[in-house]
Amino acid sequence: MSSPKKLFIKTYGCQMNVYDSERMAEELGAQGYVTTDTAESADMILLNTCHIREKAAEKVYSELGRLKPLKELNPDLKIGVAGCVAQAEGEEIMRRQPAVDLVVGPQSYHRLGAMEARTRTGARALDTDFPEEDKFSHLAARPKARRAPAAFLTVQEGCDKFCAFCVVPYTRGAEVSRPAARVLTEARDLVERGVREVTLLGQNVNAYHGDMTLAELIRALGQIDGLERIRYTTSHPNDMGDDLIAAHVEEPKLMPYLHLPVQSGSDRILKRMNRSHTAESYLRLIERIRAARPDIVLSGDFIVGFPEETEADFQATLDLVQEVGYGYAYSFKYSTRPGTPAAERPQVAADVADARLQRLQALITRQQRAVQESMVGRELSVLVEKPGREAGQVIGKSEYLHAVHIVDATAQVGEIAHVRIVKAMTNSLRAEQI
Repeated sequence: MSSPKKLFIKTYGCQMNVYDSERMAEELGAQGYVTTDTAESADMILLNTCHIREKAAEKVYSELGRLKPLKELNPDLKIGVAGCVAQAEGEEIMRRQPAVDLVVGPQSYHRLGAMEARTRTGARALDTDFPEEDKFSHLAARPKARRAPAAFLTVQEGCDKFCAFCVVPYTRGAEVSRPAARVLTEARDLVERGVREVTLLGQNVNAYHGDMTLAELIRALGQIDGLERIRYTTSHPNDMGDDLIAAHVEEPKLMPYLHLPVQSGSDRILKRMNRSHTAESYLRLIERIRAARPDIVLSGDFIVGFPEETEADFQATLDLVQEVGYGYAYSFKYSTRPGTPAAERPQVAADVADARLQRLQALITRQQRAVQESMVGRELSVLVEKPGREAGQVIGKSEYLHAVHIVDATAQVGEIAHVRIVKAMTNSLRAEQI
C-alpha cells in the first residue's frame, strides 16, 4: 500500500483564510492528501494568500522564490497559489514563476481536486472565475475527526461597500450569504466533533442575508445543544441593526465582544474612504450597543496616513479612540492597493504616517491594558483550548476574548472553566480555577 501524499498549506491574512485553508485541505484530502507541518516533506505546497497588506504580491513572489529549490530537488512537487493574491494576479503568477503548477481564487477552490489531477498529467491549472454555483455545496464532505474546541465558520463572503482603500470587492466579489440551513448543518457537525465555540465569519458578516438576518441565525445557532459560545466578525457599522444589538442581550451564548471597525475619526477622511458613515453616527451606535450590553468589550480597525490626511484629521481619530475606550484595536499605516481609488491620490509622507501610527498605537495599548487590569478580581468563564507550558497550566479564551492562563487547573481541553482573574499580563490574563 502506497503512503499518502502530503500537503503543506501556508496561510496568510484573516480568519476567513484560516477557514478556507481547512476546506482546501479537506478537498485535497479527498484526493488522498494528508497535511504535514513542513514544506520540505510535502508533495504539494499551497500558499493561501492575502492581498490586504502592503506589497502583498511581492511577498508571495519572494516566498515562491524560496520554494523554487525544493522543486528543483523534487520535480514531482506541486506548488499552488490560492486566495486573494491568486485572484488579483492570476496569469501573472504563472508567467513570472514557472515553478507554480496551479493558481486558484477564493471563490473557485471547490474545483481544487480536479485542478490537482490536471497537474499530475504535467499540465498547469488556473481558475480565478467567480462561478455561479455555490462553492460550499460542491466541497468535499467534512471529515469526522475530532476538532479543537473553537472553530471558524464562514457564513458570508464578498463586499458591496467599495471602500476606497480596499481590494476585497475585486478579489472576493459581491456580497453572498450561505443559506441558513447549511450553516446550521455545518455547525451541528462541528459540535459533534468537539467544537464548543464558533466564530461566524464574513467580510461584512452583519450584512448576512441567507434567508434570515444574522441576529436570527445567531438565535437559531443558540438552540444547538453542545454549542456553548457564538461570536461573529467582521462587522460594518452601517449593517449593525437593532435586532443584532438586541441579540447581545437576549442570546446568552453570544459573547460580549464586538469587532466594529471605523477606520478614522475624521468625517472628511471617512467620506474620502467611501465609508458611508460619520464619526458621530459611529459614536452614537456605540452608545446604543453599550446601553444594551454595558460590559461589552469593543475592538476596531484604524488606518492612519490615508491620502490627504492632515494632522487635524489624525487628531480626530485620536479623539474618537479616546472617547470609545477600546479593549482591543488594530491599526495600520495606509498602503496603496493598485486598482483602488485611493491609490491615485496624493500620499502622506511615510515618516509622518509612521509617527502617527506610533502615537495611535500608544493610546490603544494604554486602553487595552486598562481593560485587562479591570478584569483582575473578576470571575470569568474560560473555554480551555490547549495545555500551557507550565505544569498544571491550561490556556483558553474568556468570554471577552482575552487569552487566559489558568494555573493549577483541573479543567481539560474543551471544558469551560469558572475562574478568578489574579493578574493582568502584557497580552493575557492569569487566573485561578474556582
